Amino acid sequence: MSRKDSINSLFLNKSIPTTSSAAKSPDRVRTGAISAMGSSLHEMAENAKKATKLQQQLAEGEAVISIDTNSIDSSKIVDRIPIDVDPAFDTLVESIAEHGQQVPILVRPNPQVSGRFQIAYGRRRLRAAERLGLPVRAIVRSLSDSQLYIAQGRENLDRKDLSFIEKAFFAKNLEDNGCDRSTIVAALVTDKSDVSRYIAVARQLPESLVKLIGPAPKAGRARWMALVEHLASAEKLRSAHDMLSRYADDRLETDARLDALLRAFDGSAKKNRTTKVEAWKTPLGKRGARIEAREGKTTIIFEEKVVPDFAQFVSEKLDVLYQEYQERNDEGDKP
Repeated sequence: MSRKDSINSLFLNKSIPTTSSAAKSPDRVRTGAISAMGSSLHEMAENAKKATKLQQQLAEGEAVISIDTNSIDSSKIVDRIPIDVDPAFDTLVESIAEHGQQVPILVRPNPQVSGRFQIAYGRRRLRAAERLGLPVRAIVRSLSDSQLYIAQGRENLDRKDLSFIEKAFFAKNLEDNGCDRSTIVAALVTDKSDVSRYIAVARQLPESLVKLIGPAPKAGRARWMALVEHLASAEKLRSAHDMLSRYADDRLETDARLDALLRAFDGSAKKNRTTKVEAWKTPLGKRGARIEAREGKTTIIFEEKVVPDFAQFVSEKLDVLYQEYQERNDEGDKP
C-alpha cells in the first residue's frame, strides 16, 4: 500500500482495492492507534460543527433562552383579538404545566428600552407561562419593524390561521402604523386586492364592538358586512353593545355571539318590514283604494277604474285636509 493510499483510507474513507482477505475487513485495518486517531478526528469535526452552529445562532439571535415574562413587551401591532371564553387556552396551560413548553416564542430586543424584549409571536404561550409563573423559552432575534410584522403574520398562518376579522384589523393596524402595502401583503401572505378588502371592512366596524364579539373564526366577509349594514345608526350601535354585554354574561363563545347579534338585528328588520294593508271601499261596496303601511311609510293606491280622477281630487285637497287634521288635534289637546 502506498503512502497516498494510506492517507486516503484514514481521512477520506476511501477503500483500497486489494485481493487480500485481511484488507477487506475494516475491523482489521482500523485498529490500535490508527482507529483511535480516526475516532478523535471525527469527534473533533462534529464538535467543531456544533460550535460553529451555536456561534451562528448566537450571532443571529437564534439561541433558545429562558426569559422572565415580565421583561417582554407587546408588539406595537395587535393581530389577535382576545376572547374571554377560550377552552383551547386552558388546554395549552395544562399541556405546558405537564410537559413543559415545547415550542419557543420569538422576541427581539426592545428598540426603545434597553434590557427588555418585544414579542413577535407566541402570545398564547407567553400568557400560559405567565399564568404558571414560569419563565418562557424564547428565540431572540434582531428584527426591523417590517421583519417583526412579517414574522408575526407568517407564524399565525403556520400555526393557527387568523380569522377574517383578525386579518382585517391586522392589515388596518399595519397601514395605520405606516407600513406599505407590500409589507402587509407579505405579512398576511395574500394579494393586494384581498388586503384592500380587509382594510375596507375593518374601517367600517368599531374596534370596541369587534373586541366584544371576538375573532369569530367561522365567520367570513359576508357575515361581517351584514353586521356593517345593521349598524347604520348610533342607536343600533348602542343596542349592539347592550346585547353583546348580555352575551358575555351568558358565556357565549365568539361565533355564537356574532350569530346571536345578527339574528337579533334580522328579527328586528323583519318586524319593521311587516306590511299592514287595508282597503277603502266606495259606498257601492267596490274597493276604491289600497292603503299600505310599511317601514314608517303609508301609501294610498287608488283604483283608477273604480274611482277615476279621485286621486287627483284628493291631492288637490291635501292642504285643506291637513289643516282640518291639525285643528282636530289642537282641540283634543285642550283641557
